[in-house]
Amino acid sequence: MDSQKRPEPRATHPMRLRGLAEIEFLIKESEVLTGQAGRVFVISGADKLSYRVRWHPMVIEVERLDSTGAVIDTQHLPPHDFATHSVVEALTAGQLYTAPVQTRH
Repeated sequence: MDSQKRPEPRATHPMRLRGLAEIEFLIKESEVLTGQAGRVFVISGADKLSYRVRWHPMVIEVERLDSTGAVIDTQHLPPHDFATHSVVEALTAGQLYTAPVQTRH
């Protein structure tokens, strides 16, 4: 019998966001680590609405996703309009989450 313990898989619990600057940082972190544009955020609640957000200097692209990850709708917002989007409203209410970035080693 093998007495050595196998390493446990890393937890992938969603992280709750706490500030608007964190959204931009997490998007850029994800893009650097995965090579893919944007990051998915989930608004907790009965519907668990999912959005992929891409941060550009002059515009923020917000894609509403269905349960399979397909894009339902896309909005291109200047930063001052993004501040009133439901993603930011959820952040203010403590209901915005994102999964940790999964990297392959």
